[in-house]
Amino acid sequence: MTRRSAARILDELAPLGIRLELEPFRALLAALGSPERDLATVLVAGTNGKGSVSALLASVARAAGLRTGLYTSPHLERWEERVRLDGDEIESAALAEALERVLAAVRDNDLEMPTPFEALTAAAFLLFRAAGVELAVLEVGLGGRLDATNAASPILAVVTRIALDHRELLGVEVAAIAREKAGIFRAGIPAVAGAQQDAAACALAEAAQRIGAPLHSAAAEATVEAAQWRGLAGHRLLLRTPVARRLLDLPLAGEHQLDNAVTAVRAAELLAARFPAIDDRAIARGLAGARWPGRLEALASPLPGVTVLLDAAHNPDGCTALARFLARLGKSYVLVFGVLADKQVEAMLPPLGAAARAVVLTRPPSPRALAPDALAPRAPAGVPVAIVPEPAAALARAFDYAMERNAELVVVAGSIYLVGAIRGGLPSAASAG
Repeated sequence: MTRRSAARILDELAPLGIRLELEPFRALLAALGSPERDLATVLVAGTNGKGSVSALLASVARAAGLRTGLYTSPHLERWEERVRLDGDEIESAALAEALERVLAAVRDNDLEMPTPFEALTAAAFLLFRAAGVELAVLEVGLGGRLDATNAASPILAVVTRIALDHRELLGVEVAAIAREKAGIFRAGIPAVAGAQQDAAACALAEAAQRIGAPLHSAAAEATVEAAQWRGLAGHRLLLRTPVARRLLDLPLAGEHQLDNAVTAVRAAELLAARFPAIDDRAIARGLAGARWPGRLEALASPLPGVTVLLDAAHNPDGCTALARFLARLGKSYVLVFGVLADKQVEAMLPPLGAAARAVVLTRPPSPRALAPDALAPRAPAGVPVAIVPEPAAALARAFDYAMERNAELVVVAGSIYLVGAIRGGLPSAASAG
């Protein structure tokens, strides 16, 4: 019998879609021997920045010498990216074997078939337990309260910046979304909140008080006393916290990453009560060594003098942050843009497209993608626009525009799926420097 790949197993589960309900998943975990109970976990929820904070925390844990698991979503190019052990993607065969164990437990116990996210989350718990992971950092997939990752019992909960996204599932107001994210809080378990809008901050504080979770506001407790902006190379920052005054190198670009770094450092300082190896040196080394592909990631292109800049900005808040970064960087650019149909494209494309030398509209490789023709009315007036549905061809057209209009960057944004497709098609993932 031919062994199925992890991708094939997960693709076969794809029609089950998304399930915001925890009881079926808890029954599955129980049938697997409750692997999540053997793990010390950190849950990281939020709208924007949760992946970056997860990557930063996991990097600090590795720098402290801890056996570290990192679970994130979605992936850029491969399912295996979502499950990492000590910074390395899980091997394909190991992931497939864990997924087969999950499905065998479903069959043997007559359980409901899991969604792809549920199956992968269960597999990650199994793999982390088998590997002897000392700290597992889990990025919440959607919301918080009913997300499969929330079946774990965290030793720390983190909520990064909350903005409007997935409104059809989480709510149409920031406060309502914040209450869903606060579902990861636990009585007596510390929580950290990153910089928030007032409505989100109030909702998180109210939820923490009601639940009995000690809530730390990273923005209130820590201060960036100085920050040296290094463009695409990130930042050097002087950070004062209740624990120490730290000079830190942060290779993640964009001013929004300063907030993420502050959140990650406060989270790491709280984890140090459980793991003393998370000391000053581990925090500094962890931040300096952190990498998070597809987030303001600069890659070399086939054209001399042209850099490809990938950014997984996939909602209005993320696109606004990217537009601010590009304005400060001051480099001319061509924009490659594609988005999913459930996004607020009217608030995403205009701020990015207005300053572009040209715009190429394309379709992310997802059944939920919005047809690029439907994007055209949102394109800024006076900027050349091309509609090229296939991402690789869209990138080629963008290179043509870059040559014609002397652009220094080709910026790819609008969907994580688009960023992954473009990144996978580039001849090399080497940094542009």
